[in-house]
Amino acid sequence: MKAAVTTPGSSLARPDRFLNRELSWLDFADRLVDLAADTSLPLLERVKFMAILSSGLDEFFQVRVGGLKDHVAAGLRARSADGRSASQQLQDIRVKCTRLMARSDEVFESSIVPGLASAGLYFTSIDDLDATEKARILGVFEKEIFPVLTPLAVDPGHPFPYISNLSLNLAVLVEDPSTREQRFARVKVPPLLPRFVPLNGGSRFVALEQLIAANLPRLFPHMEIGRHHAFRVTRNADLDLEESEADDLLAAVETELRRRRFGRAVRLEVDRDTPIEVRDLLLAELELGTDDVYESSAPLGLGQLWALHAIDRSDLHEPPWVPMTQPRLATAGDGPVDLFSVLRERSVLVHHPYDSFTTSVEAFITQAADDPNVLAIKQTLYRTSDDTAIVSALVRAAEQGKQVAALVEVKARFDEQANILWARQLERAGVHVVYGLVGLKTHSKIVLVVRREEDGLRRYCHIGTGNYNSETAKVYEDLGLLTADPAIGEDLTDLFNHLTGYGRPVAHRRIVVAPQGMRPWVLGQIGEEAAAGEAGRITIKVNGLTDPEVIDALYAASQAGVRIDLSVRGVCCLRPGVPGLSDRITVRSIMGRFLEHSRIFRFGDPSGERQVRYTIGSGDLMERNLDRRIEVLVPVLDPELRARLEETIQLNLADDTNAWELGPDGTWARVVPVLGLSAQRRLQELAVERARRRRSPESLS
Repeated sequence: MKAAVTTPGSSLARPDRFLNRELSWLDFADRLVDLAADTSLPLLERVKFMAILSSGLDEFFQVRVGGLKDHVAAGLRARSADGRSASQQLQDIRVKCTRLMARSDEVFESSIVPGLASAGLYFTSIDDLDATEKARILGVFEKEIFPVLTPLAVDPGHPFPYISNLSLNLAVLVEDPSTREQRFARVKVPPLLPRFVPLNGGSRFVALEQLIAANLPRLFPHMEIGRHHAFRVTRNADLDLEESEADDLLAAVETELRRRRFGRAVRLEVDRDTPIEVRDLLLAELELGTDDVYESSAPLGLGQLWALHAIDRSDLHEPPWVPMTQPRLATAGDGPVDLFSVLRERSVLVHHPYDSFTTSVEAFITQAADDPNVLAIKQTLYRTSDDTAIVSALVRAAEQGKQVAALVEVKARFDEQANILWARQLERAGVHVVYGLVGLKTHSKIVLVVRREEDGLRRYCHIGTGNYNSETAKVYEDLGLLTADPAIGEDLTDLFNHLTGYGRPVAHRRIVVAPQGMRPWVLGQIGEEAAAGEAGRITIKVNGLTDPEVIDALYAASQAGVRIDLSVRGVCCLRPGVPGLSDRITVRSIMGRFLEHSRIFRFGDPSGERQVRYTIGSGDLMERNLDRRIEVLVPVLDPELRARLEETIQLNLADDTNAWELGPDGTWARVVPVLGLSAQRRLQELAVERARRRRSPESLS
């Protein structure tokens, strides 16, 4: 059966075949609320999901809402793939986000806070403290908080102060008892102090803004303190970087970072009791409209609940998970395994956090840095941890005279400043640092090591789906291929020469590289399955699916008889299960203890006679990944490693504990458990079983 042909009158020509990207992200946020409300989860894990939700909404407003507001201000008439104008999207976001925040408040106040109290952890107000506790916390205020505070009044001599992005503030009304003159004042809650001040050894907590509010007379002596209310401002934080006009990309990014601090306000959060006169004043000064106000009955800025999540209460957390050393990288004797000899024999697939990042990827780079036979190390860095052993290894390698090149992506959103610091540290050590290509972000996760051996130079490689960050590797689910495949080594050599030098991209032997090659490759693979008709099969696991051309190709393949299973953690603009359009497509989202982050592409039916192709890599099926980023995909050819990927795919599709399914109408529904299968829990069990088999006497004989 041949693939369906798109014509102007066909179902593929209608904009309603797409779901809206921004509203789809809010659906993802709603699934986070589901997890926060799930009483079967340990309590502090539910707190974690509340923190993730709050931080995610902050970024959504800074970037996505900020971008839409820019479109409206510029008078742009472009519409989203589903036919909405920017102003329509803002209106729909307002409606959906209001419902989302009301539901989030309800879960926090009616479920999480009482649950914490039952576990002996209390959010308390100053009024509920006894005399001893009040005296103790007053001492904390006087010694640790009061010296940091700066009250800012608004009057003819004091203009309205600048309100920094994501800062928590108190709006205070004060009155002079002599003149009865009223003034508005703002007190910024210091962001570097603990948001929730502990009492009684950490069993009771007072919100920092409440503690400040209870001591306002110390800030405004001899004044009458009227009402006070918490508020928070979100600003447009998307970089507007004209790279083509920048002589120095690093300097241009630093300039834009300074501008970001003063971006236009896009959201005002207030507590529910804030009077209209205070709201109107804030809106006027921030140049916002009433639709930009979001009220909450819960504390504002719950992204700071991470501090509460860190409390050492094993009864309120998931059982601790210690990643296993991948069996082929383990050693029976003392000292680390020689990774180079292992990779000369066969490629290794690592699956984090089930397989240890430290004893695989980090060990690979560290060994390369310390091996006298290694001549060169080349690596991309998109996001990395603060105390990374990887950066230290690159510095050490450069100091030993090795040829070391690092492509540090200084445009990685919200990590720009950290990456600039890493780049400068690497440069001081003699590393050749490159900041990327003009107009593109380098999002690929690749390492190339060149080693001198008896039979000549040999190249060793790592290509992964996740960042070189040892901390996130403990909670992000990712895959990586460690290999000495000569074709892949030649491909990465060509790619690094392109990224660090000057020249046009070349054809690659094994890898697929965006932006030149990934879109044609994806469409070609989908088309090949569509040509096979009912014998075709497509299974894809990504973080986001928004690209209209790819979605239309999947629709056409479905109409050609291909069965398509998609696992999309976050944003998905495809409508599955629509009669005549996407009957044979299913979409699910897995959300559990670990953040599903790997990208897996499987084309072909493992139960059929045609060859099945497995590929992993850094790119999602979104316009930015396909067209505006350097992404790298790599085929997995070894039968044993392909079986490992197939195992992961099958568990992902069978999960009925952490899974949601997307319906034709665009609504997500949690899968009703039948088997009670958690893919993540089963992958933990399998990692332990593999490690035990490796250590068993039979395997060592």
